[in-house]
Amino acid sequence: MGMLPFLIAGLAAGAVLLIAVGVAMSGGGGGVASRLERYARAQGGDRAQASERGSAVLAGVDRALDSQGLAARLSVEIARADLKMRPSEFVVAWALSPFAFVFVAFVLGIIIPGFRNPIAMAVIFAIGAYFPRFYLKRRQAKRLQAFGDQLPDTITLLANSLRAGSSFLQGIELVTREARPPISEEFDRVVREMSLGVALQPALNNLVRRVASEDLELMVTAINIQSQVGGNLATVLDSIAFTIRERIRIQGEIRTLTAMQRYSGYVITLLPVGLAAILFLISPSYMLAMIKSPPQTFGLPTGIIFFIVGLISMGIGYVFIRRIVDIKV
Repeated sequence: MGMLPFLIAGLAAGAVLLIAVGVAMSGGGGGVASRLERYARAQGGDRAQASERGSAVLAGVDRALDSQGLAARLSVEIARADLKMRPSEFVVAWALSPFAFVFVAFVLGIIIPGFRNPIAMAVIFAIGAYFPRFYLKRRQAKRLQAFGDQLPDTITLLANSLRAGSSFLQGIELVTREARPPISEEFDRVVREMSLGVALQPALNNLVRRVASEDLELMVTAINIQSQVGGNLATVLDSIAFTIRERIRIQGEIRTLTAMQRYSGYVITLLPVGLAAILFLISPSYMLAMIKSPPQTFGLPTGIIFFIVGLISMGIGYVFIRRIVDIKV
């Protein structure tokens, strides 16, 4: 346990590097778009921003993100996940997450001593460093799924509004009143952007940038083309809504038919790892025997070589299973 402080310090440096790489790999965005985001947000976000100014730590993080041009990128990622957080708040939470995981594991070590093993803490620290990014992507996927499920009905509502003699902007306002979140929230931001003087096409392009939905991009492309060449937009929207509904239906059938294969991949991949983790926590000496020398292979204990080969093999198998069941529609 004497090496534990040095191990935690090294992992802390790795966590900071991981956070920097994760933020840098987030979606793009420009300075003008970031300023527009602040004005297009709801008033509750403005109040949160005002209260956040009192924190010197968060203000310093904000300045650091702005200086590197990362604030706009991270704000897009947070908006896609519908998190009520500023980029600086998310970065601070991200930095504290691995230490929170290690603290919880240290407390649980009172009951299960295996949690206080340096190797277990290193693994838990890595999990804590990755968890905020995983949570962000998970929320983005769930919100995108909800958006996609509501999009066909929203397009039909827009088409019916146009047939009734309303303008396209009036149709969007109708969607903000009649639809459910997240559709209503995103189209409400489009209306607010247009009220600030943004043209229709840039406002819709900002919507596509925030949501990142192929079906929405198809709708926006059709609207942009129709605004240039003319035509019956209501008929075009009906065709797009029918296409999206059919694609959702086919995707549902494919997911049903491939459910057993997908979950087989999860079980085959996670069962050995989970079993090894449980054995390590229950009896660390049982698992540590495989890293003791001799015998050695390529200068490493043979148990470590077998462990690495097993992880690589399971990873390759999981990738192959995912590729087989990932059927594009």
